[in-house]
Amino acid sequence: MDNQTHQFTEEPLNNGDQQPPRKPKGWGKIILVAVVAAVIGGGAGGGAAYYALTRSGSGVGITTTSNSGGATKVSNMAVTQSDASQTAFKKVKNAVVSVINYQNQSSSDDGAWGDLFGSGRGDNSGSSSSTLTEYSEGSGVIYKKDGDYAYVVTNNHVISGSDKLEVILSDGTKLTATKVGADAVTDLAVLKIKSTKVTATASFGDSSKISAGQTVLAIGSPLGTDYATSVTQGIISAKSRTVNATDETTGQTTSQQTVIQTDAAINNGNSGGPLINLAGQIIGINSMKLSGSSSSSSDSATIEGMGFAIPSNEVVSIINQLVTNGKVVRPALGISAVDLDQVSADQQSGVLKLPSSVTSGVVVASFTTKSIARAAGIKKYDVIVAINGNDVSNMADLHTELYKHAVGDTVKVTYYRGSSKKTVNIKLTQTTSQLDTSDSSN
Repeated sequence: MDNQTHQFTEEPLNNGDQQPPRKPKGWGKIILVAVVAAVIGGGAGGGAAYYALTRSGSGVGITTTSNSGGATKVSNMAVTQSDASQTAFKKVKNAVVSVINYQNQSSSDDGAWGDLFGSGRGDNSGSSSSTLTEYSEGSGVIYKKDGDYAYVVTNNHVISGSDKLEVILSDGTKLTATKVGADAVTDLAVLKIKSTKVTATASFGDSSKISAGQTVLAIGSPLGTDYATSVTQGIISAKSRTVNATDETTGQTTSQQTVIQTDAAINNGNSGGPLINLAGQIIGINSMKLSGSSSSSSDSATIEGMGFAIPSNEVVSIINQLVTNGKVVRPALGISAVDLDQVSADQQSGVLKLPSSVTSGVVVASFTTKSIARAAGIKKYDVIVAINGNDVSNMADLHTELYKHAVGDTVKVTYYRGSSKKTVNIKLTQTTSQLDTSDSSN
């Protein structure tokens, strides 16, 4: 395949004696990194983390004037600026929280020699224990109070693997949190905390109405709680970007996501925090950033200002399901597929035998063990081009159209088999994951 594919990996930062960061998987020198918790291993045995801070002279500041032969004086000129950003930030800041992920870490009392040579005593007298340790930090935002509880939305990767969760409010109050539900596909999770100390909640705006160039603010805890409730400003760089989410262990693409691109600074620890508009509404949940360098020749260019947020309309749909059911059940056709534009022109004409007018779609590669698409007559190498009359250009489009429906709904699938255009009605079932890669579907 000639087309470049950005891949998402989740790479925690290393701090002290924790295991070194896993090597992220990517294409060439481009690495799309999920913005995970800022500090890994902040507990016993963890070493100090150092960050290089650069002072910047940008922005509006105090100016000085110098009279010839006289002393330098401060100008008394008043600078007037719009306070829209400050107003929006004040509206949301008390609803933004830090999320602490605690995990059980094994330790041994054998000391340094035991680490090198086992027990160091030639017997089994060494002992080990498990200690609950702060593993990582991220961000979140309180979006609802309901009776005795308040609800926090954050990223799934912020809380993944936790043995205990803690939320720190903007005033420093620490509260134990309970996981309500999590969804790895969209990288969203909902936590529940006692509402007695909660003074503010944030509301969601309509992400379908945003525009490129619109001013936005990102709020969260970059580099951990030492910088809690930090705010950065930028613009929406693109209203909609389709990206691949990749399992860092297997390297397989697990899903495709449509996200908002922004140049507002999003650093490790901002994960789960809100991206807001100047009305103080959440339009996205910050989730990932493009990190590393890109090079198409011998010269490389550092990547800066490319962060991504999950659109608020999708966030609301997912968190409502998590609160109601504790999980997200999705409709599926029961297929594994690849975008048509990932298939060479020779294969499109020689293997798929498509007419030249078909330039986009989804090529069926295999089926689940109980695939409803296969039961409906769809075969390997068929090219799906529409669902209910809405064009399907890639897997992201396919997911978008399917996820508009509930399990049990019937959809009309339009596809090509060679040069023949066909349609079939399929009653949707929920997602299954075990694939049958045999050729019995041919």
